[in-house]
Amino acid sequence: MKKEIGEKIKMLRVAQDITLQDLSAKTGLSIGFLSQLERGQTSPAIASLDKISQALNVEISYFFSLPRQNNKRIIRNHEQEVFYINSSRVIYYDRTNDLECDQLTPFILTILPQSDDLNITPYSHQGEEFIYVLEGVLTLFLEEQRFELYPGDSCHIKSNTPHDWANFTGKNTTILSINTPQIFNLKDKMKERKA
Repeated sequence: MKKEIGEKIKMLRVAQDITLQDLSAKTGLSIGFLSQLERGQTSPAIASLDKISQALNVEISYFFSLPRQNNKRIIRNHEQEVFYINSSRVIYYDRTNDLECDQLTPFILTILPQSDDLNITPYSHQGEEFIYVLEGVLTLFLEEQRFELYPGDSCHIKSNTPHDWANFTGKNTTILSINTPQIFNLKDKMKERKA
């Protein structure tokens, strides 16, 4: 994956006639790091990739491959793919068996740290939602209330309850999120965008 990301960065940079020095100035990342990144010799942190995407005028999701249809009953940890990145704030990893199952939407989510609650906008949708904190601290907003959830804590709600979440710590937070019925239709959107 790091090789693919590096190739995409170089392709965009060259197409926009931007030198490594220019990209370094725009992102605050060293020329050496950017050079290694383009050659697939290092992996970027999401924060670094976000700076690069802004400098090259693309969404951060541009650097990730679109997920393939998953027809497996068993998904190994090393097989999980980035499915979607929401506003450079939440990374979705797809855990769905597309072949046999169509009622649940299971995701592993990595929620990146943020310093303020400007992007918190409780939303609602149809169905039910279950979340389980795997690591880190999740700040959960339910209607007018705010809760701190720790590893092992969970929440099960009707999804028409206004809700949102954030990570106000300095480390990533990882959760398991299961929704029913399938609500996101993100796979269809991603396929449309690819076409």
